[in-house]
Parts: sequence; C-alpha cells; structure tokens
Amino acid sequence: MKNILLLISIISVLYISCNIESSGQYTYKLPEQLSDGIELCAPEKAGIDARYIADAVNEIYKGKYREVHSMLIFKDNKLVVEEYFQGHKYKWDAPYHHGEWVQWDKTMLHDVKSVTKSITSVCIGIAIDKGYIESAHQPIFDYLPNHQHLKVGGKGKITIEHLLTMTSGLEWNEWGSPYSSIGNDIIALWFSCDDQVACILQKPLKHEPGKKFTYSGGNMIILGEILKNASGMNIDEFSMKYLFGPLGIDSTLWIQYGSGIIETAGSLEITSRDMAKIGLTLLNNGKWDGQQIISKQWVEKSATTYKRNTGINIPGVNSGRHGYSYSWWVSEFLNSGKRIAMYNAGGWGGQKIIIIPSLNAVVVFTGGNYTSTVKVHTLLKKYILPAMI
Repeated sequence: MKNILLLISIISVLYISCNIESSGQYTYKLPEQLSDGIELCAPEKAGIDARYIADAVNEIYKGKYREVHSMLIFKDNKLVVEEYFQGHKYKWDAPYHHGEWVQWDKTMLHDVKSVTKSITSVCIGIAIDKGYIESAHQPIFDYLPNHQHLKVGGKGKITIEHLLTMTSGLEWNEWGSPYSSIGNDIIALWFSCDDQVACILQKPLKHEPGKKFTYSGGNMIILGEILKNASGMNIDEFSMKYLFGPLGIDSTLWIQYGSGIIETAGSLEITSRDMAKIGLTLLNNGKWDGQQIISKQWVEKSATTYKRNTGINIPGVNSGRHGYSYSWWVSEFLNSGKRIAMYNAGGWGGQKIIIIPSLNAVVVFTGGNYTSTVKVHTLLKKYILPAMI
C-alpha cells in the first residue's frame, strides 16, 4: 500500500511539472492598467529588485512550488508584479481535488477557501460599525432566535469574539481529518445536516469559551447566521453593499448549503486583484480611496494575536508557527537581521492575502496545492522580502 501511495505521489509531481508551462527566462512586464482603482508602478520606482522577482517566477514555472496560480505584489499602494500561471480549478471529488486545467488570469474568480473566514470577519466588523451588532463581546444567542433551545451547558457564555478567534470551546474536528472525508466536521455539514447552524451548536462544549484555540469553520458558519439575523441581509448582499461595492468589486460568488445557509467559512470565489483590494484596505487602516470602509480598531484587532492563540502550526503549510487574531493569521519573519511583522488571510491550497505594514506592502497568492505542502511562505522569505529590503 505504501509503495502504491509513493508511486501515485511521484506521478503527481511529474504530471504537474510537465504541465506547468515553461516560457524560458522570465521577462518582467508592467501589469495592465484597468479602470479598477489600482495604480501601477515599475519595480525600480517602487524600490524592488526585479532580479529576485524573476528568480521567483522562474522557479514557479519550473514547478518547484507545485501549483501557484497567481502572484501579485503591491508596494506603497501600487501594483508592481502581477503574474498568472497554469493550474487546476478546484473540484472536491476529483483526484487531488484537481478539476479542469486552465490558464489563470486577472478576470477569473478563484476559490479562496479559508480566506473567506477573514472576509467574514471583516463583514462582522463593519456590522458593528454600522450598529447592526452591539459589540464583539455580545453573547451569540442574542442573535440566534431560532436556536435558543441549544443555549445549554454553558454555551450561553460564547461571544462573537470567541467565534472570531476560534475559542468558542465547542467540540470540532477539522484538522484531524482530510478535507476529502465526511469524517471532517466541516465537510460533514454538506452531507448530514438539514440545519448547519444547529448541527454546529449541538456539539458539546469541551472548553470554557475564550480559553483554548480549536480551528473551526463551524464558528464562521454561526457568524454568517448572526450577521443575517442582525442586519436582515445574507452575507452576499451585506458584503456587496458595505465591502465589495465600495471597493469597486462587482463579481464574487458565495456558495449555499441546500438549507439556504451561506457557507461563510470557505466558499467565496473572487479574483486575485480583488483579494488585493481587501489587503490594501486593511494596510491603510481600513480606508479605500479616502473612504473609511473598516474601522481602524477592527484592523488593529485583525493584526494582533488574541490572548493565548500563539504557537499554532498550520497543517500542510511550511510557514512556522503563527498567532491567530480576529480570523487572521499573525506571524513574523527574520530577514537580513530584521524582524518583519505581518498578518494574513490564508486558505487551503495556497490562497493568501499577506499584509506587511512595515514595508507598506501586500502580497497575494492563489494556488491548487490541496494535497501537497504549501510553500508560498518560502517564496515570500526567499525572494519577495529580499527584493524589498
């Protein structure tokens, strides 16, 4: 059996390497100017060493990082690098979760997986700013009128903040089973629940709320229900009105369960450029084009590790240990003797919105490494950060 699995792995590597188009030596091209509010800048004017970028792109073309679908680099609020590559669309029930083979480009929506969680968090922050929700410290059952019967066994102490920081205390098994298995709690919601929110809230309370980190897409599904009940809008409508619309983002896709509940943990599809707009808004303390979209206080919460949420190792990602904030990952790199703090929205397969305040930079990746180690942090540390410093 081990030999068969090894053979399959080797064939997979060869298949990906042979199918990623190699164009010889990479030649830098300034990104295309569109009427989307994004400004452009050449590397030399942005203080970026283009040689590092060329090396990074050539390594991606060689297949060293398996499936990287896009890489965008912003410096001082300007787009400097925008590259797209070949790779598979996501398909849950296909080998390696690899569907159609395509050439990715700036117009294509990409499944961003758990980057969705960070965007759901942003929407909760906006809902608090707009007065739909009183505060992050409110008990969740204040906004769950149809699920009051599940307010038992200490669950009444769970707050919105506990959901945002993955410290609700509810039993959840997401990192203990592959995402191809219905034994994974987040996958099971698609197959064995008529009411996903009830299925999550029925889980026993294993820890006192606020005390222990347990990665849980279920927490985010509950947040989507809270947002709907508080605002009278599902998150697709709410996000378009208060987040995407003001950023000039007009094409997104949220997936619904059969129950009509929107999957707010990992279903969003959006373009790489539009991912970057969200990153730039947080980089600028919640402002886009002079308009305050997200409060500065919520941005600070997103960039700051929550209490005991430290030393977390993300399965399948070779990026060291992280902190976890209001649904964003917090980390730092040591580069050329300098400690560089950053925070990121991260999604299965290599989806990233990385915000680096000290360098006034945002980096976006998309990818298809669902069953192999994600190494985009190596790209960041080996090429992108040295190019800026």
